[in-house]
Amino acid sequence: MSKEKAYDPFQGIRKISTMWEHQLNGLLYMMTDNNEFVRLLSAGTDSHARYMELLRKRQELMAGVMNIPTKKDVARVAKLSLQTEEKIDILEEQIWNLQDSLGSLNKENLAMFQEIVNIVKEMKTEFQKMGLEISETHQLKEDFQELKQELTTLKNLVQKGKAKDNEKVKDKDKDKDKDKDKELVLTAVGTMNEGGAI
Repeated sequence: MSKEKAYDPFQGIRKISTMWEHQLNGLLYMMTDNNEFVRLLSAGTDSHARYMELLRKRQELMAGVMNIPTKKDVARVAKLSLQTEEKIDILEEQIWNLQDSLGSLNKENLAMFQEIVNIVKEMKTEFQKMGLEISETHQLKEDFQELKQELTTLKNLVQKGKAKDNEKVKDKDKDKDKDKDKELVLTAVGTMNEGGAI
């Protein structure tokens, strides 16, 4: 076994394909270098484009008559469905935001109502306290009026007592004056007796 290489069929095909590629590239290069071929190719592509446009219009016309959707209709529907999905997503986000804000508002309202209930309860207890204080003030007023009446009666009694004391003092003063007069008379009589004048 000598240094013989095994036969590889792919290598032969590769060589043949590279040769064909070089020959076709050369042929195409020569053809594109020719102005007449380029004009003919341009006219062919233009006519092919017009033919394809005419075919498309007729297909749309026939599809409209037969009520069959065309490529444009399907593309339009796909675009509309994407737009509606986007709008639905936006609406869902807005609904979620509304739900969140309503939930927070409900919590705030609940807290506010609880505060109102607490304030009402406090006001009720304050009114009850005020009612007790009012009844106490009425009682104090009645007691004060009773004290006032008692004070006026005491004043009257004191004034009567003072008047009686004044009368007693006056009576005593009169008695003293009488006693003094008597003493003066007696002393006067006594001095006259000593002097022997009367």
